[in-house]
Amino acid sequence: MSAASTASTANGRQALRQQLVWSRLLAVVEEQAQALIRTAFGTPTREAGDLSAGVFLPDGRMVAQAVTGTPGHVNSMADSVLHFLSAFPAPTMRDGDVFVTNDPWKGTGHLFDVVMVTPVFHGGRLVALFASTVHVVDIGGVNAGPDALEIYHEGLFLPPLRFASDGVLDESVLAIVRANVREPEQVEGDLHALVACNAVGATRLQRLLREFGLDDLRAQGDYVIERSAQAMRAALADWPRGTWRNHMTVDGYDTPVELHAAVTISDDGILVDFAGTSGTVARGINVPKAYTDAYTSFGIRCLIGADVPNNAGSLAPIRVVAPEGSIVNALPPAAVATRAAIGQMLPDLVFGALRQARPDRVPAEGASSLWNIRLYGGQPIEGGPNDALRRARRFNIVSFSTGGTGARPGKDGLSATAYPSGVRNVSLEILETQAPLLFRRKEYRPDSGGAGTSRGGLGQVIEVENADGDPMVLSATWDRVRFPARGALGGGDGAPGTARLKHAGTTLRGKGRQLVPAGEVLVVETPGGAGLGDPSERDPALIARDLEAGLISHAAAAPLSSSSSFAPELSDHHA
Repeated sequence: MSAASTASTANGRQALRQQLVWSRLLAVVEEQAQALIRTAFGTPTREAGDLSAGVFLPDGRMVAQAVTGTPGHVNSMADSVLHFLSAFPAPTMRDGDVFVTNDPWKGTGHLFDVVMVTPVFHGGRLVALFASTVHVVDIGGVNAGPDALEIYHEGLFLPPLRFASDGVLDESVLAIVRANVREPEQVEGDLHALVACNAVGATRLQRLLREFGLDDLRAQGDYVIERSAQAMRAALADWPRGTWRNHMTVDGYDTPVELHAAVTISDDGILVDFAGTSGTVARGINVPKAYTDAYTSFGIRCLIGADVPNNAGSLAPIRVVAPEGSIVNALPPAAVATRAAIGQMLPDLVFGALRQARPDRVPAEGASSLWNIRLYGGQPIEGGPNDALRRARRFNIVSFSTGGTGARPGKDGLSATAYPSGVRNVSLEILETQAPLLFRRKEYRPDSGGAGTSRGGLGQVIEVENADGDPMVLSATWDRVRFPARGALGGGDGAPGTARLKHAGTTLRGKGRQLVPAGEVLVVETPGGAGLGDPSERDPALIARDLEAGLISHAAAAPLSSSSSFAPELSDHHA
């Protein structure tokens, strides 16, 4: 065999070996995430998948993340590991150490997200760091809503701390947590689950290193990160160079918030500048920069390099800048508990800019931020019937609920789907076993998707009441009430969201703590996604399908088909 053939064979074997290690590494982080789901106590993790898991090199660069999880957690957690290394330098870490924080500016954006980091040793050397995040059901304070004025009102703040030494948990940290939360068993259970899932990842990684005869993960990690960076640069080459701007008005708390973005694609990468965006407000809808970075980069990655693994390499070409003190770069001690209400709008903002560069690739706006239904029993509310509330059964529950996504080029939007967060709707049966709630209705909301060549995804209608007949408190964190998703390229707007009391007919605010009186039924109608393209060009067969399924009404279908010979056929078919 010639030298060239020998070298080619060796290179082929090396490439195959690297691919095998990479595939195994993905399996390791996915098992880490699944271990977290199976051991967590809180419904946000167990049922909705509101979590993240990943493995990092000793210098803090993310190599791989689990598919299971949310971009707000994963992409911001990529930076949080660097904060842990700053507080606890790698040379000081020991086998059996575990570290924890829920610092919004060093974690994933608000106090409800707890980040756990575990160093992994092999052959006496630090070879990796496993990190994971969960959204706990309670963290004290004024509870999960936008009503706080400062971070100090929002609950227990844990700076980066050593949570375990030599494999023994610090009972003093657990005691502080238990004393400050309303659901100590669930929260403590979630902390143990974080420790356990990182331990699972560590065990599997050590087995991988032994099996492949590797001393550490550095060479493989460098290879994956560099290949991902190359692939991202290649994906960027398919887009024109230039700067495009977009502006969006969203509901805010008391007054609307203005979001501005300028997106620049150059040979060096992609820059997103939020100059001109509204300033911080005295409510909990402010967004720490790490969360802004997370959802901005996610929006870009959905359009550019979507098939490239998400790690330090693929994220490197994306740079995000935002004025300090703006609502997308809030500084301590700003209140940030519901940062998702603004932060999850950022992909739509970026899409509006990039649509000007490639209109054939970009979807319309969607409901975007989650329409979670947060209900509390046995807790007082300002001006409420507090004697009756205190006598009521105590509970604290969140139903992860969603609207419709924007229409896509050549495809309709997805109905009742969490984009960009990616969390799942929680089973009503699960919620009804954990709280005295009775869900009377949960179905698609007809006509809520914007008209277009491609229709926006539908929102949903949900009706829920206290099964005990007691009053309860709603903490609303919703957007797209005053400013619905906007249609693109001639498409129609999505329907705005709304909530009301069924018997009284009272319309509720989109944000803030509000009373649901005894015997009342809460009705929530989530927003629809916007349409894309001229509605008159919609395929008549799709109109008929939507009518047959009850997704649109005859009144909504008529304008779509009036310029088409399909209109009489519609009338005959549905007579």
